[in-house]
Amino acid sequence: MTTNPTQVFHTDGIDAVEAPRRVTRIVLRVMAWVERLNRRFSKVGNPCVYDNALFPWVQEIEREWPLIRAELDRLLVRKDELPAFHDIVPEVAAISRDNDWKTFLLAGYGLTSAHAIALCPQTWRIMGNIPGLITVMFSIFEPGKYLKPHRGPYNGVLRLHLGLMVPEPRDQLGIRVGNQVCHWQEGRALIFDDAYEHEAWNRTTQPRVVLFVDFQKPLRFPANLINWLVLHLAIFTPFVREGSDNQRSWEQRFYAKVRP
Repeated sequence: MTTNPTQVFHTDGIDAVEAPRRVTRIVLRVMAWVERLNRRFSKVGNPCVYDNALFPWVQEIEREWPLIRAELDRLLVRKDELPAFHDIVPEVAAISRDNDWKTFLLAGYGLTSAHAIALCPQTWRIMGNIPGLITVMFSIFEPGKYLKPHRGPYNGVLRLHLGLMVPEPRDQLGIRVGNQVCHWQEGRALIFDDAYEHEAWNRTTQPRVVLFVDFQKPLRFPANLINWLVLHLAIFTPFVREGSDNQRSWEQRFYAKVRP
């Protein structure tokens, strides 16, 4: 019996395409199961926007916010050198392609920036009060910036925005999470679940800046253990590794410039 080489090649091609698809389908099913588990075993419920009273450490962060604002003011001297968010995380280009959403990272994408922490030591000290801290960065919305509706990839984390620079009129900037519209306030924390659809806007003539923080969602066993595993394995994914590599490349350029 003879074998048709073309037929073998064609079959191998199908296997080469189908195998990654099968893996993707399996991963999506697993993640859907984990998200259901996180909702079921949440210690703080599953609203789109949270009552700050559920997190006792928030009061201390709000009390010390002027120290964070002072470090931000020094950083903004070099605002034009800060990267657009999509320059660090290319996937962000799906919702933001311009340079009007800038960021300055202290921790995230599997790395902790010693350089950034040296520039903002009080910010980093204060963030040490947050259990399960994952990401800390300054998030800058330039005037006129609009971030179209989107949702985060996973409900095992919660997001905190600490208002640092909130221009007037404050009703002209805000964020919608699920069916709830919120407006930032300087010195006040806003905690929400970014797995709900959300959008944000700044219709004022001045930049809006918040401290952007992700932390592990408080969960009961066994969801807390599985969530910890998922978040630590995520560090090795191409998405996170690419963001980490981009951040390191940007830091090499930024910190190589010595200002007089």
